[in-house]
Amino acid sequence: MTPVLQVTNIRKQFGGLTAVDGVSFSVNEGEILGIIGPNGSGKSTLFNCVLGQYQPTEGEVRVDGQLVTGLRPCDLNRLGVSRTFQLLQVFPQLSVRDNLILAGQEHKGTMGTRLFGARDAGLTADANRMIEFFRLSHVADEKAGGLSYGQQKLLDAAMAFMAGPRLVLLDEPAGGVNLTMLGHLRERLQAINAEQNATFVVIEHNMEFVMALCDRIIVLAEGKVIAEGTPDAIRSNPEVIEAYLGH
Repeated sequence: MTPVLQVTNIRKQFGGLTAVDGVSFSVNEGEILGIIGPNGSGKSTLFNCVLGQYQPTEGEVRVDGQLVTGLRPCDLNRLGVSRTFQLLQVFPQLSVRDNLILAGQEHKGTMGTRLFGARDAGLTADANRMIEFFRLSHVADEKAGGLSYGQQKLLDAAMAFMAGPRLVLLDEPAGGVNLTMLGHLRERLQAINAEQNATFVVIEHNMEFVMALCDRIIVLAEGKVIAEGTPDAIRSNPEVIEAYLGH
């Protein structure tokens, strides 16, 4: 079976600094992969190489077997690759529903359909389903800027999954979220994986969140993969413990 995402020997240098040093991994359909590591381990740089924000110095990225190395994020969008950012990307003056409709329009339709089609591009029903799935019905008509930070994080995740993408990359979804909302977010991500066979990769500092969510975890340190395995295997790995305690 062809992996949904195949990353092979990705290396990224900035001048004399090697931020990512020969990283390879794959993600299979329906899998939740976690990527963790201490600050400065190369996680965000790796994500940006995969997502076309950076052109890797070496290596290649494939989505469903198709070579996509260095493609622009908008081109990856059209191939069904979605993402969230560390900083929230919601539109504060728009309602929760309109945020989702806008996210759906990024993945569907052409300039012609946006100019001359229905105002909602026929996406209101899809947005309502996503609102219900992520338990946001009680705030559906509120401006996103008026939501709590945790609710905005939920909305951010819902926007990433709005168009039924092939692959979603989540960048620090747990960052700044309180424990109650964190449990809610994890439960919804597990549900979308179970019910829709959603495939996604999570970069995260919160190790317990990743351990509870992911099927498999990769650990980076100083730009290299130092461990890969199940949450239980990673939790007890001496190299992983050293990498975290040594920083």
